[in-house]
Amino acid sequence: MNLVEGSAAVFQRIVDLPPGYHKYKFLVDGVWQVDQEQLCVQDEYGVINNLIFVKESDSTPSGLLIEDAQSKLVLGFARSMHIELKPIMQLSDNEIDISRHHLFIFLSSYRAYELIPNSGKVFALDTEVAVKQAFHIMYEQGLAVMPLWNERNAMISGMLTASDFILILLKLHESHSMLTIDELEMHTVSTWKYGKFQLHAEGSGAMIPPNRRVLLQAGPDESLKDVALTLLQNKISAVPILHSSEDGHFSHTLEYLPLLQQPVGNLPLGTWAREVVGRASSRVLLTLHSRDLLISALKLLIEGEISSIPIIDDYGALIHVYSRSDITSLARGNVYARFRLDQMSMTQVLEVLDEASRDRCRTCTRFDSLYRIMELLSDPIVRRVVVIDPNSLHVEGIITLRDVFNLLLG
Repeated sequence: MNLVEGSAAVFQRIVDLPPGYHKYKFLVDGVWQVDQEQLCVQDEYGVINNLIFVKESDSTPSGLLIEDAQSKLVLGFARSMHIELKPIMQLSDNEIDISRHHLFIFLSSYRAYELIPNSGKVFALDTEVAVKQAFHIMYEQGLAVMPLWNERNAMISGMLTASDFILILLKLHESHSMLTIDELEMHTVSTWKYGKFQLHAEGSGAMIPPNRRVLLQAGPDESLKDVALTLLQNKISAVPILHSSEDGHFSHTLEYLPLLQQPVGNLPLGTWAREVVGRASSRVLLTLHSRDLLISALKLLIEGEISSIPIIDDYGALIHVYSRSDITSLARGNVYARFRLDQMSMTQVLEVLDEASRDRCRTCTRFDSLYRIMELLSDPIVRRVVVIDPNSLHVEGIITLRDVFNLLLG
């Protein structure tokens, strides 16, 4: 490779390639390496290589893509990527529909139990646990959702979510009451759930008794497609798997599908800021500044029916993401009992977030592939990926697991 003119660290070599798939690697200081941010495949001998697809109608020199991959490797995958080099494929509507059909078949072919790890813990809260205690348990275990166990009926009767705590805090704030420990110890989870249901019933005019509510759940033999549709159609983020299951495992090569190689900026996916050129979505991206108050964040999460809000600085650059599940961090040192919601800034809120919450923040650029985003979202603690400009770090959009399901199954 030759040093690019005007650069001190970027090397390139232009290679003419015929149409089709091609494997490649980089020889760096005598060691063969792959760019793990690009598509990788493993052959029958266990050797891993990068893979590139060249279309016959492609007008972009394939060497530019090799230059881009090598420059990122030499620069240690720095943020200053060659963002002007766009992927070579521009799919037609028919090609997208074909890929979606393959993914639909794939999700229909595997069952929920195949996602269950070989070992792990399952937590459930007794419905008679005090709200305060539940608040602390969810924080200590790092969980945003927990199933509720009804001892009287000997069954899972519901789910306690971070949204419940947000609604509790907002309700107490509306009554101009400080959040004392005694107040939260007076109410059990079942009492709160009953009161919440009554409020919803009054607002909708429904007359369904609480004991007739249907618990949304999934069985181990349900297909991944059906589980995903349950999440989408009911606007929820998780469902309990309520029957015993056998261990399962599967592998796949979906990364070959053309749709998954598309940059997310070219797909009808996610929520985007107004100023992002050429992008439009049904909802405009909502953000907050670090100086804004916690009460504003909680109201946005509930009233905007969103799961997270990017927190930005005065220049629009990403600082962190505040999600519904982060509400449990206020249990640390009883912060909720010492501050009013309209007196605590987001800067103060972010200071009490634990490391697990910080690990949940993942970013990408609009030039990253859909497969790359799905890889990030495959981590159980990651529920969303923030799209940023790689140079300015300005927030451009946000992509959630729900968005991906909508694209694949909508």
